[in-house]
Amino acid sequence: MENLVNPAFWLGRRVFITGHTGFKGSWLSLWLQAMGAEVSGYALAPSTTPALFEVAGVAGGMRSTIGDVRDYSALAAALAAARPEIILHLAAQPLVPLSYADPVATFATNAMGTVHVLEAIRHVPGIKAAVVVSSDKCYENREQHQGYRESDPMGGHDPYSASKGCTELIVASYRRSFLAAQGIALASARAGNVIGGGDWTASRLVPDVLAAFARGEPVTLRNPGAIRPWQHVLDPLSGYLSLAERLVGEGAAFAEGWNFGPSDRDAKTVAWVVEALASAWGPDARWAATAEPQVHEAQLLKLDCSKARARLGWQPRWSAETALARSLDWYQAWQKGADMHAYTLNEIAAFGGIQ
Repeated sequence: MENLVNPAFWLGRRVFITGHTGFKGSWLSLWLQAMGAEVSGYALAPSTTPALFEVAGVAGGMRSTIGDVRDYSALAAALAAARPEIILHLAAQPLVPLSYADPVATFATNAMGTVHVLEAIRHVPGIKAAVVVSSDKCYENREQHQGYRESDPMGGHDPYSASKGCTELIVASYRRSFLAAQGIALASARAGNVIGGGDWTASRLVPDVLAAFARGEPVTLRNPGAIRPWQHVLDPLSGYLSLAERLVGEGAAFAEGWNFGPSDRDAKTVAWVVEALASAWGPDARWAATAEPQVHEAQLLKLDCSKARARLGWQPRWSAETALARSLDWYQAWQKGADMHAYTLNEIAAFGGIQ
């Protein structure tokens, strides 16, 4: 399959990432470093112990600033110091359950944090393009079987989903009101449920399942029948990078919203994912559904990615089965004491991200 990400494009390119200490941000930072980009990051300190950012030695190849996107002054100063050409905004409160527990912080981070990033972009010369990473949950969920298209209305029942719908409206407003006139190409990217090695975030399915298996405990699932678009983290990241390249090269023609999800066959139930992990783990792996009442979450969620296929030439590379197998291999390599910086770079190379 053709490599849609062009390493030569990124060589020496100044890139600013928010959320670089997180799961997706760490993978993205390493990928950009491997292509020779000059990477700067702004984010909170890693929220878990262990954390991919530390386990894989991500900080060693970039300029890392610890800060909060809710702090506009600190963010603007970091952005001005980095003098980037391209911005990838990943910083977010990413969890539905936590959004119920702390809706104010969720909206402050996801909605106003995005405002702060876009406002800071207005005042830094030399920026050519920005990609704001949103979520498949930005759409008004109607529990429909067909995938949501980029033209479908924004919405959100829970505070997290609503905050991502807000993010999309904020992006559209800043594009039309300010950034397009300044010659800055601004797009948003909506991905599915990402999995991969190095994710230790609480309330995330794969790390929670593997941690329970490792302790010899049964996994308790809050929503085993829910269908989600599962994809390896490198698949949407390849979409973000490809999109950024087109924004720099062709500008306004690609400055809009984009879906980067798996194929329809990889929209699987939570129970299917856990069964696949249990089968690979061994006979001691067990799970059960909780009988306790749960907060509302969408039961059926799919993305229509035909636009990205047709106009970007992008399509997912690894199936759900491959993504789960490679995730399990990553965690087992870490448990055995492997060099996870080298291992993670090898994963990017195996995906086709480094020539």
